[in-house]
Amino acid sequence: MSNYLIVGSGLYGAVFARETAKAGNKVTVIEKRDHLAGNIYTKEVDGIQIHEYGAHIFHTSNKKVWDYVGQFADFNRYTNSPVANYKGQMYNLPFNMNTFNQIWGVRTPQEALAKINEQRQEMAGKEPKNLEEQAISLIGRDIYEKLIKGYTEKQWGRPCTELPAFIIKRLPFRLIYDNNYFNDDYQDIPIGSYTKMIEKMLDQPNITVKLNTDFFDKKKEYLNKFDRVIYTGMIDQFFDYQLGELEYRSLRFETEEKNVGNYQGNAVINYTDRATPYTRVIEHKHFEFDKGDQNKTIITQEYPVEWRRGDEHYYPVNNKRNNQLYAKYAELAKQQDKVIFGGRLGQYKYYNMDQVIESALECVEKFI
Repeated sequence: MSNYLIVGSGLYGAVFARETAKAGNKVTVIEKRDHLAGNIYTKEVDGIQIHEYGAHIFHTSNKKVWDYVGQFADFNRYTNSPVANYKGQMYNLPFNMNTFNQIWGVRTPQEALAKINEQRQEMAGKEPKNLEEQAISLIGRDIYEKLIKGYTEKQWGRPCTELPAFIIKRLPFRLIYDNNYFNDDYQDIPIGSYTKMIEKMLDQPNITVKLNTDFFDKKKEYLNKFDRVIYTGMIDQFFDYQLGELEYRSLRFETEEKNVGNYQGNAVINYTDRATPYTRVIEHKHFEFDKGDQNKTIITQEYPVEWRRGDEHYYPVNNKRNNQLYAKYAELAKQQDKVIFGGRLGQYKYYNMDQVIESALECVEKFI
């Protein structure tokens, strides 16, 4: 039996802790926050589960991952169908026949495709040099100006003409009337909250959980004490930023209670004009089919911000400079014979939830 330390109680840490403990090892999970579940943490207000760190919709086509999470939660058939608000005009997402009808008045797939191809001609024969040109080459200027430009510039804090083209290598669109955002085989939200799902994962007799515990307060002691450390924090922080800082984008949330039963009629509405400072408004009760107080609702406005030390980190900025820097940190990580780096921050990679679980399971199989 080995003695494992898991740094972080998000999905990667929870999966690794569960499987390591099942294999007969002693596991300690430390979490610097006062709650479990990392950025998928939810708390209940007025009978409504609030997604404290932004909307999280579980979706996957990986049957192994789907069967795995099914051990810890029942799911509610939620289908993600966001709506875009551009200067008061409402458009369905993802780009589909409803969107094309709303923008151009077209009614058939042939009419929609003809309009898209006509607008793509602006970039005919040109190699896209930035995100704006890439978007126009894929979907045309009208949709780019109304539904991509403002939202993207708010999200990344830079003009689209200064963002690399690879950020949107492809922009899927559907020539059918279908507002389901994801194409995956499975798409749901756990009934009762993600937090309860993580709690069940960690409900093992040989797992000890310690909240309000920062790894860096006793880093040297932890590395000496434990046989193996699973680290899910920022890889550059682990190495005391000795090669420089990796960049992230952060988010700020403004949450308020409304004395109405239904504020916006949808779980997620994106605000795609540049003048509106937030990118989207989340109405949490719609994630669980209008549960909770029928006369109240909770909404959250989501504001992208530049990341500074001490802020929560949400999106790695995977441009050339940061990817090269991460590769150098990854080489340092290989020299840590007892430390495994995992998750979005440990591997500096934008993972969906199912990808985090898949990565953790693969790592467990490799090492245990």
